[in-house]
Amino acid sequence: MSAFLGPRARKTILVIHVVTSVALLGEVWGLVLLNTAATLTSDPGLAHAAYRLMPTMVFGGGMPLSLTALTTGIVLGLGSHWGLFRYYWTAAKLVLLVSVICVGMFLFDPEGMAAATEGSISGGPVLVPDTRQWGQVAALGTQIVMLMTATVLSISKPRAKLLDVSRARIAPWQRSSAEDVRSTTPNGG
Repeated sequence: MSAFLGPRARKTILVIHVVTSVALLGEVWGLVLLNTAATLTSDPGLAHAAYRLMPTMVFGGGMPLSLTALTTGIVLGLGSHWGLFRYYWTAAKLVLLVSVICVGMFLFDPEGMAAATEGSISGGPVLVPDTRQWGQVAALGTQIVMLMTATVLSISKPRAKLLDVSRARIAPWQRSSAEDVRSTTPNGG
């Protein structure tokens, strides 16, 4: 399967994958800082401005970066000897990146936070409960941990195989058909 990626194409895609993955980590870190500042501040205007800026970062950075990292990771997995599901670390990286995307889609809500702090700008009370604010920080913190774990797996590349076709055992109910194949091939297989 790795024949369709030549060395130059593989290196180009690898560079794009690494750059977008590192940029995604930086973008999420920026969101952690903004969200933490919005949570800790006593200035409702600053909190609202921070929450209003976050969707721009998500749509301008997070979404394109995560989708590019996912696409290039899949292409590299399919086009190299590592495979997508051959080793535990490649499968884990895929699951981690999809999880980062899902956390961003389903748990992180900067637009809702901005809408909830809208009344605080005109002198009204801040409508966002403290637990909801910290929940947003926790969602981003989870993304950071997942991205850092994926980075460690990329560097360490544990050799444990998830799927090793060469050592697959033939189940007893499959033996007769496997023996038939061996007997029909020249020299017994």
